[in-house]
Amino acid sequence: MEAQYIYIGLAAVFGIFMAWGIGANDVANAMATSVGSKALTIRQAILVAAVFEFLGAVLAGGAVTTTIRKGIVDATLLSDTPELLIYGMLAALLAAGTWLFIASRNGWPVSTTHSIVGAIVGFAAVGIGIDAVQWNKVVEIVMSWVGSPLLAGVIAYLIFTSVQRLILRHDDPLAQAKRYVPVYMFLAAFTMTLVTILKGLKHVGLNISLTGSYILAMAIALVVALIGAFVIRRIQPDKKLDRKQHFYTVERVFAVLMVVTACSMAFAHGSNDVANAIGPLAAVVSVAHTGVIGAESALPIWVLVLGGAGIVIGLATYGRHVIATVGHKITQLTPSRGFAAELAAATTIVIASGTGIPISTTHTLVGAVLGVGLARGIEAIDLRVVSRVFISWVVTIPAGALLAILFFTIFKAVLP
Repeated sequence: MEAQYIYIGLAAVFGIFMAWGIGANDVANAMATSVGSKALTIRQAILVAAVFEFLGAVLAGGAVTTTIRKGIVDATLLSDTPELLIYGMLAALLAAGTWLFIASRNGWPVSTTHSIVGAIVGFAAVGIGIDAVQWNKVVEIVMSWVGSPLLAGVIAYLIFTSVQRLILRHDDPLAQAKRYVPVYMFLAAFTMTLVTILKGLKHVGLNISLTGSYILAMAIALVVALIGAFVIRRIQPDKKLDRKQHFYTVERVFAVLMVVTACSMAFAHGSNDVANAIGPLAAVVSVAHTGVIGAESALPIWVLVLGGAGIVIGLATYGRHVIATVGHKITQLTPSRGFAAELAAATTIVIASGTGIPISTTHTLVGAVLGVGLARGIEAIDLRVVSRVFISWVVTIPAGALLAILFFTIFKAVLP
């Protein structure tokens, strides 16, 4: 009985640490374009993330979560030794949290999903056996390193090129912005609503069909576009600042749009990625209580609150490092460029959700920022920063695996 409380206590501590890492790294990615383009200040971004990430995690984070993320490990092989699963999940949480701490400190935007995947692969290979790992799933994830940033980059390039042609290169860019930005608002609201419905609301018990999801997203997008058009019409040019900074008023129009995209990205992200922290935590709580390894485990609300709180604290205390990399160092962002990147990232997530391609929010957003930079020419991108980011992506799964092996060995020797 005493061991049960030790397991749950450690799982809660390591789960908060992992959620903190998600906040410091992954949420910082989601907010970086808004901060880098100066649409939001760092304080406003933390406030937006605090509200919407927490709501996403608690309201839509999942009434039920699979004990082992993504079906990477065959859990039935541990049915006779459930304590090994507990040691493994504790090791995975601590390993992924540690790697995210190291990456966040260095300003590397890495994938929290890949951190936990690497950690689970490490413990499974050593604790159960190489055959227990579903290697085809691992290969799929490695393929997504290339696929998701490439797709997001191409979409972002196309979106920002269209902004340049339709608005920025005209004699009267403000008139063009007032004409076309409501169209972009419709696209952004449609895509973001679809992301939220497909990724964020699947666990709330709202069983909306795919056709229903599209109709609802279009209706909401139309309302947002009409409200946006009304607000934009009222924006008057600031001739003094427009002389100093050519597109000042036009960028103000895009800044309004970016606040909307930031809120919805935060909600969708909170609902989806909190599972990286609470999936293993839920597994430990379930096995510690029942002593049986089940395919699924009921999720107590305190676990979701814990995950949501950890994410917010991580962003507030340590998120600035990754925000600096994605928002400032890769390429210079303005609200119109940041909007193109966020819309491209959201579109890629929708495509991936619909087709079942494994995807990383981080890789998608970084790819989108690169696409926006390339639309202005290769010299607009800091290639040294990009190379460091790519190296950190490749290292993430092996780093998670090695740390998990180390912690698993320690827990096996020390814990009851």
